[in-house]
Amino acid sequence: MSNETGGPRATTPGQQLRALFYVLPPGESSFRTVEEVPDYVEKSIPFFIAFIGLEFVVSWVQKRKLSGRINDGISSLSLGILSRLPDVLFRSIDLISYIYVWNNYRLFELPWDSPWTWYLTLLGVDFAYYCFHRMSHEVNILWAAHQVHHSSEDYNLFTALRQSVLQKYTSWILNLPMALFIPPSVFAVHLQFNLLYQFWIHTEVITNLGPLEWILNTPSHHRVHHGRNPYCIDKNYGGTLIIWDRIFGTFEAEDAKVVYGLTHPVNSFDPIMLQLRPLAHIWNTFWATPGFCNKLSVIFKGPGWGPGKPRLGLPEEIPVITGKEVPFNPSVPAYLNCYAVVHFAVIMDLFTELLGTVTALSQGTILLRIGFIIVSLTSFGLLMENRPKAGIFEIIRCLVFVGVYKLGYLRSQFSSLGYAYEVLFSLCAAFWGIQIMKRITSFKDKHH
Repeated sequence: MSNETGGPRATTPGQQLRALFYVLPPGESSFRTVEEVPDYVEKSIPFFIAFIGLEFVVSWVQKRKLSGRINDGISSLSLGILSRLPDVLFRSIDLISYIYVWNNYRLFELPWDSPWTWYLTLLGVDFAYYCFHRMSHEVNILWAAHQVHHSSEDYNLFTALRQSVLQKYTSWILNLPMALFIPPSVFAVHLQFNLLYQFWIHTEVITNLGPLEWILNTPSHHRVHHGRNPYCIDKNYGGTLIIWDRIFGTFEAEDAKVVYGLTHPVNSFDPIMLQLRPLAHIWNTFWATPGFCNKLSVIFKGPGWGPGKPRLGLPEEIPVITGKEVPFNPSVPAYLNCYAVVHFAVIMDLFTELLGTVTALSQGTILLRIGFIIVSLTSFGLLMENRPKAGIFEIIRCLVFVGVYKLGYLRSQFSSLGYAYEVLFSLCAAFWGIQIMKRITSFKDKHH
């Protein structure tokens, strides 16, 4: 299908919904040029929200409990936003590199409108994903980026949005062989479909899908992948299809109750800390490890490797699961949870408005908005950990918002909310000011 205007093709809600499950057929998702390919991921945001709400309802009906926690959910969404911020400034490196190879080195050109090309690309993109995903678990420097996605100790649709800001800068390499013969427009469609499919499999409310379990990656298979049980480690790497794991010996069926998260939990909701702490660990281990070859092994062998150990480490060193593991869940006042939810909703509004107006904004305004979003997401992490300095961080953030919003550098999607936002942030700045004064007074009283 081509678009006479040359811009992205419009999609219906029904098409967006089917794209989420990879069931939009070739006749509705084939395009002559990359410019015509819709941004299926951005247009799926309303469906993400709807399915998260549906998961809450189904979980409550099934288990009489909600499917997630406020602190972990905000952390996952914060990491999702953070991972998309570079795309505001730069075109996707996946597409840039792919188009470059296609324009300069392609061997031959498969027809963009052929169903055979469409299905071949489905297989190619998913196999490349399997290979890179496996590398991301078996190469320490790649794991340092990918572990962000595994750092949640919950398993729900929020977890699907928990993405690394760094991983995309290495994952593009394994897609390049397809650029020798598969048109970029076809690749751009499947790159998005493969990502979207993996959203809905991050859930516990779907148990088993019968015969589909033999071919497709399903919630059951992916729960194993997110487990820290010894039997779950380094298993089920597939994106859309599970056949690669069955072929290459990395498949494991769901058995004992899965305990989610990292074998050594990071215990933080700070999105910047979650992104950078593993890199700092590699840096420190690199310099502390004697021998040049051993130093290289710290970077390029598995995260469990050490001198004298196998490439992927020793299985017996994986912590045993007792069933008594308790997720990181600092106690915070109920009002702080409400505060974080309200302010995160404001940031979602600002982020969505930024995506919609980025082409009309100056570079300085874009950077300012990105900076404010990053500061806000970091502050929410500190609040959810009940850090003492969170109040100081918040009063500064709220005052900056009021000033910058009045100057027009920040904008809501809804103009009618402008005054309400100014009032909200002014009151919040006053609230945190009072809290800080109380702490100072209390501190002085204790030392007199």
